[in-house]
Amino acid sequence: MQLKVPEHQVAGHIAKDGKPGPLVDDKGRFFKPVQEGSRGENEVKFYESFSSNTKVPDHIRRYFPVYHGTQAVEGSDGAAMIVLENLLSEYSKPSVMDVKMGSRTWYPDASEEYIQKCLKKDMGTTTVSSGFRISGFEVYDHKESSFWKPERKLLRGLNVDGARLALRKFVSSNSLSDIDSKPDSAFVSSVYGGSNGILTQLLELKTWFENQTLYHFNSCSILMVYENESMLKGGDDDDDARPQVKLVDFAHTLDGNDVIDHNFLGGLCSFINFIRDILQSPDESAET
Repeated sequence: MQLKVPEHQVAGHIAKDGKPGPLVDDKGRFFKPVQEGSRGENEVKFYESFSSNTKVPDHIRRYFPVYHGTQAVEGSDGAAMIVLENLLSEYSKPSVMDVKMGSRTWYPDASEEYIQKCLKKDMGTTTVSSGFRISGFEVYDHKESSFWKPERKLLRGLNVDGARLALRKFVSSNSLSDIDSKPDSAFVSSVYGGSNGILTQLLELKTWFENQTLYHFNSCSILMVYENESMLKGGDDDDDARPQVKLVDFAHTLDGNDVIDHNFLGGLCSFINFIRDILQSPDESAET
């Protein structure tokens, strides 16, 4: 089995201090290290529960990675890995964005130290003010013919206008590394709009979250991805972009106990409003 480091990871854990990071194979699978302690146990527990939960509608399952169990992987000191669908395996030149959802990223029963750590980060970003924050993104720069990824440090300092600008840059074709350039939003209708676009998918998720009481998705992220290859060749069909929404990161997901997940739902509603506003005013000037 040939394993390699993912090319387009924009957030989450990476190999560091002797600990393994995520890997991918050539068969469309993503290997995520089981985190130490309760986080890892909790994430495995969620995937086991979700994959067999008959109360989850089939049309909602497509918004979650397919789960293939756990496996010890050679070359990673025999570390246990959660084996998932590689969400990017069918994309040639993907643009990817990770958005952490909710106005609160800690979970009930967390230690006071952990709550304070999360609160400091939440208040310093758009998490508290907007109900989400952009954790990372990578865009294919059509002018430079290369991928551009802003530093995480820069993203942590984004205010509301900065988040709006990043969401415009995510669907733009002009030079993205120039921080002063105005995004052209060239792909806004192909990616965010249309019957299969990001907004339609988010609205379908919202309908489910308005009623689902199975799980509380604390500190969970929405991953958005689309394909640039077809647009480089001049494709103008909305389906060419193949925009996709997936939920990822379930280390702090807990049983819902018959209560609606208002934290995630509130963040999702806010994020939908941001996307809808950009769709309605794609040429509007955005300030940093």
